[in-house]
Amino acid sequence: MLKISKSLFEQGIPIIGVPKTIDNDLSATDLTFGFQTAVQIATDSFDKLVTTAESHHRVMIMEVMGRDAGWIALHTAIAGGAEMCLIPEIPYDVNKVVNRIHSRYNKGRGFANIVIAEGAKAKDGSITARKGEKGSEHVRLGGVAFQLSQQLKDAGCTADIRETVLGHVQRGGTPTAFDRVLASLFGVKAFELAMEGNFGRMVSYKNNTITSVSLEEATQEYNTLKKDDYLIKAAKGLGISFGD
Repeated sequence: MLKISKSLFEQGIPIIGVPKTIDNDLSATDLTFGFQTAVQIATDSFDKLVTTAESHHRVMIMEVMGRDAGWIALHTAIAGGAEMCLIPEIPYDVNKVVNRIHSRYNKGRGFANIVIAEGAKAKDGSITARKGEKGSEHVRLGGVAFQLSQQLKDAGCTADIRETVLGHVQRGGTPTAFDRVLASLFGVKAFELAMEGNFGRMVSYKNNTITSVSLEEATQEYNTLKKDDYLIKAAKGLGISFGD
């Protein structure tokens, strides 16, 4: 949407953008509002799956949103204590995922919980998607949890596997207090920019400060996870596998 805003501004329409996306994939801001709420919803759902995974000795695969960026998946995996987190930035090796699952089981007992972003894919594989609506340049992602389940079975996984796709549940519900405050601060800053006639900018949260950047800078680069990101290092330190 910000790219559309940039295009409209270039045509002379006075526009100010705000970073609203649950994917947290804008590099010009540290956080987008909606992200923390989506993570909370995903974490609450994941906690419920852990219970049934443990009681029935199953592998539970939970698919969350994240087209090109694994922020929701990774935050949920850390918060929920997942065994594995599969994200778009790190293609996974199916055999390594199977080995990790088998290491969790002992004489038929045990369980494992996997969080997977909708844009994740196996090494030498492709994303799970279908053609979007007529006139749309975007494909529709979804179903990677079921694809992973079949890949695991084909690779010799003997565990009982179940899949859950949260889908648009992550986009609704009651916003967290953090998101409410952040959105309010963004709104005030956007109003100030409008009063100044300072259009063609996006409100931004950087280094615990509310500021703004040009729409050009805001749309320049996606905010994806890097392999040397501290969040990924911390997750590995907690024993979370990325299947790499």
